[in-house]
Amino acid sequence: MQRRLVQVLAAQGVPQREICRVLDISAKTLRKRCRRELNVGAAKLEAALIGHLLRLAAGDDDVALRAIIYLLRCRFGWSRYAPPPCG
Repeated sequence: MQRRLVQVLAAQGVPQREICRVLDISAKTLRKRCRRELNVGAAKLEAALIGHLLRLAAGDDDVALRAIIYLLRCRFGWSRYAPPPCG
């Protein structure tokens, strides 16, 4: 099995079912034998996406504002419907 390929494909956001087609293995086999590579690939993808989002948030236009709001909602559980913090 080509573990490095699994990690690279996962890091590029390729769905597991497509990775299985490339390697001609079942999804169960992929998850059983390449769990670490799938996890590392997913972590690399997440880090890259967050990096892009942070670069967008550093701007000074509407895109930056939307990126900041998205980060607050997704990463920090912020909601416009939540009551204001006490203190």
